[in-house]
Amino acid sequence: MLDINKGMENLEADGHDPDGNMVGLQDWSPAFAKQQALAEGLGELSETQWHVIYALRNLHRVNGRAQNARQVINHLEQDFADEGGRRTLYLAFPQGPVNQGSRLAGVPTPPYASDPSFGSAS
Repeated sequence: MLDINKGMENLEADGHDPDGNMVGLQDWSPAFAKQQALAEGLGELSETQWHVIYALRNLHRVNGRAQNARQVINHLEQDFADEGGRRTLYLAFPQGPVNQGSRLAGVPTPPYASDPSFGSAS
């Protein structure tokens, strides 16, 4: 049986939630994003990926945690409309631009972002 208290202790110990997102947003740096990208097999981050990362960070800074992943993907799609929209986003982040992008951006993943029915490029 899951012990929530142990889960909370682990959050404080390694600084990440169970989905791998940072708990302390102030601890994020571009070096963290680069390291996380390498760990996830993305290699060197492209200009598009950096654009998504900073867009996610700015969205979180302005609005706080999103209520759901659909709001975030709609915002990103508008931001990337001239560059191919959703297709470009999923090519940049094969595990999903909201889910994987949030991990690299060091922001909390919105609810339902890791729902398999939400989609990914893999």
